Amino acid sequence: MCSDINKLEPELIRKYKEEGFLLVPSLISKEDLIILDVTIQNIVRDVENNETVTQVIEYENTQIDGLWLPRRLFHPFELHEQFRRIATSEQILGHVISLIGQNIALQHSKLNMKPQKVGAVVEWHQDFTYFPHTNDDLVGVLIYLDDATSENGCLEVLPRQHTRSFDHSLPDGSFAGMITEEINEENYGQPVTLAAKAGSIVFLHPFTPHRSAPNVSEKPRKTLIFEYRAADAFPIYTGSQLVSMESYVHHLHGNPATHALFGGPPPAIYTPKNIPKSLYELQKVSRKILESEE
Repeated sequence: MCSDINKLEPELIRKYKEEGFLLVPSLISKEDLIILDVTIQNIVRDVENNETVTQVIEYENTQIDGLWLPRRLFHPFELHEQFRRIATSEQILGHVISLIGQNIALQHSKLNMKPQKVGAVVEWHQDFTYFPHTNDDLVGVLIYLDDATSENGCLEVLPRQHTRSFDHSLPDGSFAGMITEEINEENYGQPVTLAAKAGSIVFLHPFTPHRSAPNVSEKPRKTLIFEYRAADAFPIYTGSQLVSMESYVHHLHGNPATHALFGGPPPAIYTPKNIPKSLYELQKVSRKILESEE
């Protein structure tokens, strides 16, 4: 059981539910940040010349100073005990329990690395379109491993827009992996840039639209991401890729559910069509298709 000291105060829970996100500064210690940084360096070094490298690392499409730089580590929870330690710490689980209840599972994990001078753009999207569930009791935990600034492409969100599905479809109805309806400040308000120091954490509602700009700075920006779900939030089948995704699910706290709970905004269900391995490649293909339609 997680102690009450690790749970969020009622006003912060209320803010999350109203805004669709919550930024908590300096939640991860400097010591843990150093440990995680060393762990990441060791993993990249150990697998970069291994035949299984593409199962662990995704690289940027552009070289910097003659080097291919990694932009994502797949499934870090599976890769090293240090990631599992952070994901299951009372500090983080206490906050997650405050937001989605006592019975929780890890839905997936990833590490976005946003290398210097090249870190790819991520278009507006809602996470729930990638993994719809029977209810929206999921929360993304985005741990800043480096200082996040406008220059290095930190996270931007649209507050209070987490009550419906935005259109993520291409002209043929297939999944674009990005919001394809017009996003403007007149209708949706001004985006909020979530700049913060290393060790800060963003708790993100799965329907909250978010994006990030390229990293034009001289330093990388790494973000460790754990997606948690309530035990009674069951995945909705959208294709064979779901079977693979579910193999990375781990029940972490409380009791497994015996019944599915249905609730929240109706999720948009898109038919997969040659979906690439990652969001980056899917959005790249979709941008080309949309540009050709103009």
